[in-house]
Amino acid sequence: MTTGHCLLVNDGTFLAVGPSGDITGERGAHPHGLFARDARHLSRWQLTVDGSTPTVLMPAESTGASATSVLTPPGSRAEAPALTVFREQRVSDGGLVERIRLSSNRGAPCETLLALIVDADFADQFELRSDHRWYEKPHAVRTRSLLPDGVEFGYRRREWHSRTAVTAEPAPEAVEETGSGARRLCWRVELPPHGSAELTLRVAAHPYGAPESAAVFPEDPAPRELDVPDGWPGLARACAQGLADLTALRMTATGPDGEPVRVPAAGVPWFLTLLGRHAAIASLFALPARPETAAATLLALAAAQATGEDADRLAQPGKIVHELRHGELAHFGQVPYGRYYGSVDSTPLFLVLLGAHAQATGDDKLAHRLERNARAAVDWMFHSGGLAEHGYLRYRADEGGLANQSWKDSPGAICRADGTPAKGVITAASAQGYAYDALRRTARLARSTWDDPRYADRLDAAADGLRARFLADFWLDERDFPALALDGEGERVDALGSDAGHLLWTGILDEERGKSVGRRLLSPAFFTGWGVRTLAAGQEAYHPLSYHRGSVWPHDSAIAALGLARYGLHEEAATLTRGLLAMAERHGYRMPEVIAGYARAEHPEPVPYPHACSPQAWAAASPLALRTAVSNVAAAAR
Repeated sequence: MTTGHCLLVNDGTFLAVGPSGDITGERGAHPHGLFARDARHLSRWQLTVDGSTPTVLMPAESTGASATSVLTPPGSRAEAPALTVFREQRVSDGGLVERIRLSSNRGAPCETLLALIVDADFADQFELRSDHRWYEKPHAVRTRSLLPDGVEFGYRRREWHSRTAVTAEPAPEAVEETGSGARRLCWRVELPPHGSAELTLRVAAHPYGAPESAAVFPEDPAPRELDVPDGWPGLARACAQGLADLTALRMTATGPDGEPVRVPAAGVPWFLTLLGRHAAIASLFALPARPETAAATLLALAAAQATGEDADRLAQPGKIVHELRHGELAHFGQVPYGRYYGSVDSTPLFLVLLGAHAQATGDDKLAHRLERNARAAVDWMFHSGGLAEHGYLRYRADEGGLANQSWKDSPGAICRADGTPAKGVITAASAQGYAYDALRRTARLARSTWDDPRYADRLDAAADGLRARFLADFWLDERDFPALALDGEGERVDALGSDAGHLLWTGILDEERGKSVGRRLLSPAFFTGWGVRTLAAGQEAYHPLSYHRGSVWPHDSAIAALGLARYGLHEEAATLTRGLLAMAERHGYRMPEVIAGYARAEHPEPVPYPHACSPQAWAAASPLALRTAVSNVAAAAR
């Protein structure tokens, strides 16, 4: 989707600018600014030359952490511009460095007045969304202080204190008030004939609660090209772009002993933070290529695992965190997401990832270290999660938080075929698949690593019982497909959804039903030619531009591809993979988070979803999952 902005991301910080490299203070779907720890540390950054806004010759284009743009003062054919402005911007952990080079186009000396309007509003990201919510901020004070080489903006609300320092080399000749709280930095620059001059601007964000010094990690090894099976043009490029995006999305989190670890943030602009479900799935996809990402994610999730009850945050002993936030509104309890546990599936996915990591690496050290955390997670599934008493993992809508707590977590996502939202305590199908896989993998760890065969037998027996119950309670005989969920009355929620692909991935379906479901996912009602719709077309509930009721999510479809390969549906897995790679190609081989559910036959280009994140972690990791799926297909063909 063309958004008119350029986005840079690196080390838990991101910058969104317009085509000229400016920050306008824009809000809504694509907010402008420099963001760190859920707050906007630059809200204006607007360049003028001789009092005019420059014309864009080359718009800002991101290469991950950096971008360049080329501008000129307004001119015409008769009066060519006297100079050209080259802007280079690079974002890092809590900072921005911009180099502005002015190049004279004339054979005589010239002088120009360069000015930069700068401001920092310290808005929390939740304030900038399109829902126009307003949050009270009693006793909040903003300050502006002159520095020898720039200006510092400050924000204080009780103990909360953040600041942003803007400095320049050479120092500005003047720092002017604008009447709006912003400051104008001014330089009078002399250029020799066909000569140039350069300014370097540095922005240092100092968010509340940030570590005093950045964690030091070893340098990344040189990227290596991944092997892909023959006959898959584009897959290697999609994997390379995905790995680059996962690198850009890395952020520092804390392990169980306080050690810094680097985990995949969920996505920008809205989720540059640790989300348990997203990090676990992205790490599972990337496991064959980057096992260190899985290890870091496991350590961070173990460190944030709940140890007690907190009803406001939905915390229960052993439960794995859904979302961590560092912003002002979370700190003061105005949004519940500071450390929020509103997810029914992060806990089983933690166990799935732990078992998969041990199996993929052949190294059981991490499984030994996290044994206590794993057993606590299993205990949560049986007790607070509902597996022992009710036979399933269940959740209730959280007033003020998330109504739905499976991966389809938007309001109304869990619905009947006619669109009626499910009511009461919800038993989501996908979460039962994850629970089944978690029990199986943890049983394997108990036997092979923890030397506890009795515990392993108990978990395997629980998995057998869960599978039998699931097939009896969720199967829609008249539709030959699993229900999306059970509602509070135990009635089947009869919408046909892509969650069935997650059931294939986890292996909870028997062979016959699994193959029937897999073929159905490639029917025209589900498969658009790009991927699998979250809700099958032809149902009253279907909407191609709904977040979870008809759109296409690449990670959701990649899960289905893995499931198809697992059940021996190799042709279907290959067809789905080809569609997803065609979608990636249309986006420069960067997988979008989500697209609209329109059929490829009717719309030859993917139709963007208007509020998608990009880059986004589990979308970035999806080509790596496809690589695994087609490798399994290729192995089966030999």
